[in-house]
Amino acid sequence: MSLFDLIDIAFPAPALAPAPAPAPAREPQHSAPPVLPQRPPSPPPASERAPDYRHVQADRELVLGDCRVGYLLRRAHRKSIGFSIGPDGLAVSAPRWVGQADIDQALRDKSGWILRKLAEQRDRSRRLEAARVEWRDGTSLPYLGGTLIVVLDPRVDGAVLNSDAQALPGVPRLTLHLGLPQTASGPQIRDLVQSWLQRQAREVFDQRCRHYAQLLGVRVTRLRLSAAQTRWGSASADGSIRLNWRLVHFGPAVIDYVVAHELAHLREMNHSPAFWEVVRSVIPDLDARKAQLRAPALPMLD
Repeated sequence: MSLFDLIDIAFPAPALAPAPAPAPAREPQHSAPPVLPQRPPSPPPASERAPDYRHVQADRELVLGDCRVGYLLRRAHRKSIGFSIGPDGLAVSAPRWVGQADIDQALRDKSGWILRKLAEQRDRSRRLEAARVEWRDGTSLPYLGGTLIVVLDPRVDGAVLNSDAQALPGVPRLTLHLGLPQTASGPQIRDLVQSWLQRQAREVFDQRCRHYAQLLGVRVTRLRLSAAQTRWGSASADGSIRLNWRLVHFGPAVIDYVVAHELAHLREMNHSPAFWEVVRSVIPDLDARKAQLRAPALPMLD
């Protein structure tokens, strides 16, 4: 007899009760599903929502297309409604006798143009912010089409340009050593770099003006640097030339185009076909060079 037989004798299994009779079948009952509370739809992700635009002094708001636009309304002595879009946003000028409903309708009528210009302005502001220079040791600047690295070096006097002819491809060769300590403030670094850039611009412009004056058969009586916000240069009938010193950020080909453009005005004081023929006689690919002036965002030096 095995151990399992002993266990069975000591602990006999209880008798099984008879299985209960099956319950009579019931007709299936169909109950309505529970009503769940409706949740409002989730807003689309921020990357998919249309952008909102708001003037920094907005006192009115209107939905244009998929965008909510806050604008500044100015009442003025004028005959029509005018729109202007700048870094602060959309400003609307309207006659005093025009009602708000008419102003809003005018905005809706021009909504395509307004939204396009607001988007362009926002993109431009972002590019400018990205181009803002952080004045410190190791900061970089565009210079003559390349990259210039600023180095704080108290051993030097003033500003000294060094060129590493052995630099690897893609690595900036030019370093501008400033005679300043590592503790120098941003304005100190900025002022020293800006003064050096302006001196370099003057030397480059002077040499290129002499070169193209000879080619074009004109005489430059005076060369001055400009810091204009919207013009690269200008020429006067008396032979004086003004060139924006910020051109020093561009490559030599672009600088040559602007110099030749202004000197060509000493022969043709207009923008007639004859003028462009004069420019093209020394800059055959002037269209390509002109386009480069619009491409980059210049570094924000302030």
